[in-house]
Amino acid sequence: MNDTTRKVAIPGLIALAWPIFIEQALHILTGVVDTFMVSHVSDDAVAALGTAWQIVVLFLIVFSFFSIGASVVITHHLGANDREGADRIAATAVGTNTWIGLVVSLAVWFFAEPMLRLMQLSEPLLVHAVPFLHWMGGTLFLEAMNFALSAVLRSHGHTREVMIVTLGQNLLNFAGNAVLLFGLFGAPKMGVLGVALSTVFSRFVACIALWILVEHHTHLKIRISDFLTFQRERLSRILHIGLPAAGENISWWAAFMVITAFTARMGDTTLATQSYTMQIAMVMMLCSLSIGLATEILIGRLVGAGRFEDAYAECMRSLRIGLVVTMGVAITFAILAPYILGLFTKDPEIIATGSMLLRLGLLLEPARAFNLIVINSLRAAGDARFPLYAGLLSQWCIMAFCGWLFGTFFGLGLVGVWCAFLIDEWLRGLAMLHRWRKRRWLKYALRMRAEATAAAPATAA
Repeated sequence: MNDTTRKVAIPGLIALAWPIFIEQALHILTGVVDTFMVSHVSDDAVAALGTAWQIVVLFLIVFSFFSIGASVVITHHLGANDREGADRIAATAVGTNTWIGLVVSLAVWFFAEPMLRLMQLSEPLLVHAVPFLHWMGGTLFLEAMNFALSAVLRSHGHTREVMIVTLGQNLLNFAGNAVLLFGLFGAPKMGVLGVALSTVFSRFVACIALWILVEHHTHLKIRISDFLTFQRERLSRILHIGLPAAGENISWWAAFMVITAFTARMGDTTLATQSYTMQIAMVMMLCSLSIGLATEILIGRLVGAGRFEDAYAECMRSLRIGLVVTMGVAITFAILAPYILGLFTKDPEIIATGSMLLRLGLLLEPARAFNLIVINSLRAAGDARFPLYAGLLSQWCIMAFCGWLFGTFFGLGLVGVWCAFLIDEWLRGLAMLHRWRKRRWLKYALRMRAEATAAAPATAA
């Protein structure tokens, strides 16, 4: 059985994870920095920006489905020593994601205000949110390309390069925010609109840098034809992983936006508390997210190489590491919660409620570790539909419904909403772990391996 036991060079978890951690931290820091700087304008501006960001993130998830699917399939080909097949998948992903980005950009540009009204924003908040969403949403095609190019680099193991580009993007964004938000160097004070314009410019520069790095490190040549013609077989393999991944993530964000809509009815202070706390919570889950993404790369390579038992062990090892690190982070944030929130606002009600929510993170974040690490492992093995089905059931029946039940019907407010988050994450996380331990993913991994080796040169098999 030489075919299934052949050793392929596999990078280490930590070597992949720490640049991903910093990269993802910088991505989240964009929103945190925007929130922090806009908080010096008003809490209304923060609430408006936070709600508009939710719409932007929903479309970013749409872009991510192609990059997730492409990244997994590329790692399968690389594990099978089929570089040519990996390049074909990469070119298809970049071309298709660009087209999806253009369609989404046009849709958001023309329908920004109706989307925000569906989120139950009050008129004072719409003044800030509409121009922000026009520019942030209208240029999402740049982010679509960035997603695909970053996925290509990461799947080849070039996580540090993506990290460096993201660092540069954040520095540009911070500088642009300072100039356009506060009117430095004689520039006009543009408020939330200035934040949007700064972010768009930094996206554009990052896109150019990623194109250069992809060509330099992978020697991938993307031709005009890759934007005009699409191979059905390649698209099918990408979508097999990407569509369920997108469906699960879109379901979560759609459920969260429903929760935001009835949270908005609790008052602008409650909505601002949710905006501040969610930004901080995203920082808390970074360790699990980075370990999950690194594990996905590793398991994809191992599946492509036919090393299925190594793949099983890698997921369990990553999960143990993730749980230990996540608990350390959750404890730190629980202790420092009032001080962290005090950096953003002086409103005592926001600080008190937000601190209580962050302390619930002691129970919530370990459950997220199960989901972020094990779900990425299942996808890398080709078992992408089970997380979708479990997510649809839990996110709407538990997270959204119980969020309304606890938060609105029983009058527990945001604490009730976050208790619903907690139940959803634990139920899904334990279900994912059960499926991995029972090796229900193995039949999908065998098929993924067969598809990768079928297109590989004879010497690679």
